[in-house]
Amino acid sequence: MDDFSMYVPNVHFEKIPIKNLVSNQKYQRNLSQSHIQRAAASFDLCQINPVKVSRRDGVNYVFNGQHTIEIVALVSGSRDTPVWCMIYDDLVYEQEADIFANQQKFVKPLQSYEVFMANLEAGNDDQLIIRDLVESYGLTIANKKGPCMIVAVSTLEQIYNKFGYHVLSRVLRLCAGTWEGDMNSFSANILNGITKLVVAFGDTLNDEVFKEKVGAISIKQLVRTAKDRHAGSMGYAEAMLLEYNGKKKNPAQRLSIIKLHSRESVHFSELDEEENGGEGAALFTNEGIEEDIE
Repeated sequence: MDDFSMYVPNVHFEKIPIKNLVSNQKYQRNLSQSHIQRAAASFDLCQINPVKVSRRDGVNYVFNGQHTIEIVALVSGSRDTPVWCMIYDDLVYEQEADIFANQQKFVKPLQSYEVFMANLEAGNDDQLIIRDLVESYGLTIANKKGPCMIVAVSTLEQIYNKFGYHVLSRVLRLCAGTWEGDMNSFSANILNGITKLVVAFGDTLNDEVFKEKVGAISIKQLVRTAKDRHAGSMGYAEAMLLEYNGKKKNPAQRLSIIKLHSRESVHFSELDEEENGGEGAALFTNEGIEEDIE
């Protein structure tokens, strides 16, 4: 008979009150209160994983799951609340630290596209609305670049969540109409750059003028100008605004770049944080990093 014991951890499971768990070991990372608050606000019991615990000298040391126990404590309002724990009885401190350090080494994180498609299968409203809106413009959400295909799915969700259905619809209409489905036109920076213009200028931004003026330059030239102007999608917004304004001599006909940067457009900083790896960036892939187009 085959012996598979070497492939199965020697553990047992117990429900242990949070107050009886210790997670102050030096190898642990600092607790992120913002992460705990966000997770607690959208608490889902089915997303709670067992906490990994090393029982040494009668003490239950948490070496994987310190944020989990704090989230449960916050939601339940009590540290008497028990959590399921996977108990290791034969580890020493150095082994705990080694497991903690290497626990993510061979874990393949979910890509934004995979998460989006799973949400579609779950019938979640936001993703269904976004997909239907994208497809209404003859476009497709995909995991590989191609004509009329959008890979920057997390960017679509950001725009929808921050600015709503109608802003996302206009952004898609402008992007598709300006570059006629060019596969390089649906990058996160371009989509976010158009969003900045739409939110800053509203109806004073003429869609037909935008498609005519901005569409007259290639994506490659737009990328070059954007990089010379400003980091991230604000550089793309400025580059598109320059083309839109063209050589209008009447200042009243020009859209002000000052307004693009004004405090009225404070929402933009949130998009830039996510593009540049801000606090929310762990939820997304690297779609916000613009590729050079040769």
